[in-house]
Amino acid sequence: MGMIRPVLFLTIVIGAFVAGPFFGVHSVLGIEPFRIEIVDEETGWPVPLVELETTHSVRLVSDNAGLIAFDLPELMGTESWMSVKGHGYEVDADGFGFRGVRVVPEAGGGMTILVKRRLPAKRIGRLTGAGLLAESQKLGLEPGWKESGLLGCDSVQTALHGGKIYWGWGDTILAHYPLGLFHMLGATTGLRPFASFEPPLRPEFDYFRDKNGRVRNVGEMPGTGPTWINGYVSVEDKEGKSRLAGVYVKIKPPLTAYESGLCVWNEEKEQFDLLQVIWNQERDGGKCPNTPDGHANRWTDPDGKSWLLFGDPFPDLKCEATFEAWSDPESWETLKPQSEIPVRGDGDGIEPHRGSIAWNEFRQRWVTIFTQMKGKSSTIGEIWYAEAESPLGPWKDAFQVVTHDNYSFYNPKIHGEFTDPGSPVLLFEGTYTKTFAKNPPATPRHDYNQILYRLDLDDPALFAAEPGR
Repeated sequence: MGMIRPVLFLTIVIGAFVAGPFFGVHSVLGIEPFRIEIVDEETGWPVPLVELETTHSVRLVSDNAGLIAFDLPELMGTESWMSVKGHGYEVDADGFGFRGVRVVPEAGGGMTILVKRRLPAKRIGRLTGAGLLAESQKLGLEPGWKESGLLGCDSVQTALHGGKIYWGWGDTILAHYPLGLFHMLGATTGLRPFASFEPPLRPEFDYFRDKNGRVRNVGEMPGTGPTWINGYVSVEDKEGKSRLAGVYVKIKPPLTAYESGLCVWNEEKEQFDLLQVIWNQERDGGKCPNTPDGHANRWTDPDGKSWLLFGDPFPDLKCEATFEAWSDPESWETLKPQSEIPVRGDGDGIEPHRGSIAWNEFRQRWVTIFTQMKGKSSTIGEIWYAEAESPLGPWKDAFQVVTHDNYSFYNPKIHGEFTDPGSPVLLFEGTYTKTFAKNPPATPRHDYNQILYRLDLDDPALFAAEPGR
């Protein structure tokens, strides 16, 4: 036979799709998904970020509503085993030690998978990135959800300023090219950005965008390489004006700081402007000196003096709570943070990596959420809680609240500003990424994004064995 002419070939292909049943195509392309809902058996809440994997290595991940739209044509009507992995959420193991479920997926059908939570903190959902409710949308739900245009972003900074919460994130992934933003992404929200602290989480940030509607940099400082800004704080100057301020570093490969300085938010341009260079490697040599970076907290000492404390997780610098003191390196006082925190009940100590602290009205203590350095399941993916009478410590009686199996969860940040004073709900987020883990596959949509967790401090079991009480 001779070669089929292009027009005739195209007609045959189109005919196949239109004819459908004759060629067996319509039933494949028009398949209705099988709905799978992942639910915490204790709370009844949907569970985001639970992964199902078939025996032929297809991975499906629940969205912020705990839903998965199963649409594999080759397994419809076929008894199928799917492993269940949930970073602290699991199902019982069978006789061979496999944790999973058997299901016969049918188009338009559905099932619920109940999972057990192993640790106290509850996963509320993903804050950043794309497809937060993608599985729900494939099932015909959440038709009004709008995408932000972001695919991923690194560690968070926040500050209450001008009646809003100002948010900042580090390196950012976009869709149009492998290299995204590298000079701080920014956004604002209201002071109470979430109506509920239960899933499904539907975060809506007012991102700073360029004239074309794309998210843009808000913190680029002179020099090559990325700009990272930490230590977000809103502080009054001598004239009573609140200034949003931060500490920047310029980065060169592999991840080395070569310059650090102070920057201040420009209200008209909606960006950070350089205030002063504190240290430049070429000019000054040596290593970057201690600066007011990390996360900021306000503290009134026993003598009634107001301070700004900076640290990550524990304070390593303080200055008087004025813009003039913050911007004067001569006024900064270096502190020595605690290097190891005793574990509740056994006296062993663990080394913190990064984290944050906050005063907690409900507990009437300072509390901390921090990542363990060299944890068992992940090098920097295990999250712990501890308390102290003073923000300067000593911190003690730490216990684990979140785990991530061979996955990183670093730079956790407490969000005490989200809740009413005296609320027992403690919220914190962190960066979920395969970076620094032992070469796991990246979790689709979720990798390199921020995940929000909730710890209920009024849970009777949480402090049941608290020493001395």
